Amino acid sequence: MPIPEDVTGDEIDKDVRQELQSLPKTLAEDVARNLVMVARLLDEDPEGAYAYSRIALRLASRVAAVREAAGFAAYANQKYGEALAEFRAAKRMTGNIDLWPVMADCERGLGRPEKALDMAGAPEVHKLDKAGQVEMRLVAAGARRDMEQLDAAIVTLQSPELAANSVQPWTARLRYAYADALLAAGRESEAREWFAKAVEADRDGSTDASDRLAELDGVEFVDAMAEDEDDEVRAPAPSEASVNEDEDEDDKDDDKDGDQDDKD
Repeated sequence: MPIPEDVTGDEIDKDVRQELQSLPKTLAEDVARNLVMVARLLDEDPEGAYAYSRIALRLASRVAAVREAAGFAAYANQKYGEALAEFRAAKRMTGNIDLWPVMADCERGLGRPEKALDMAGAPEVHKLDKAGQVEMRLVAAGARRDMEQLDAAIVTLQSPELAANSVQPWTARLRYAYADALLAAGRESEAREWFAKAVEADRDGSTDASDRLAELDGVEFVDAMAEDEDDEVRAPAPSEASVNEDEDEDDKDDDKDGDQDDKD
């Protein structure tokens, strides 16, 4: 697949670059450039990111960073079995447990919420940093909801991180998940309160909390562009209007001629 000329491979993280040093220089550069493309496209073009990840995997399957990138690309395309296999491979190579929450979420994607809950209670969770532990809590709550255990999902999300006033990178998503669980349980007033708190914390628009809050408040958004298009469809085109007017005039002239003939 083509790679833009401005992609040099130097854009990758220092740790990944260090991993690639085990490869021949030219090969390392090719792998790095493909990994950059994976990162660039992952959110906006998951299929494109996946294609580049497969190239990197073919070139350097024994590099943990490559297996991890391939896992995230597969995950973004909902290829959960494939993603889980890649994450497991990366974990075996490095011994790093940072991928534990996303591995558990893959189990959810494969229809195995019970397995995700088992992972949420595993010793590995205690080795995660704060962000990883919050992510694991979100996955566990999602697994509870998969099993239609709404009350348990709500309790799972109740934590010091949820109650904290300070805003952290995970705060908006945690508040949003809590609000959504409350709403699913029919606790609408509480849900509205937490959607509002999610909006306060969502500084980069990572959730649609503002839309959910507006929906609860009964606010309807009107698409002005769509209305303009509808008006254009309803209104006759100028050419059609002029043709109709010409036809009406012709009909009037014919009627006049007919009346004159009758008089004659």
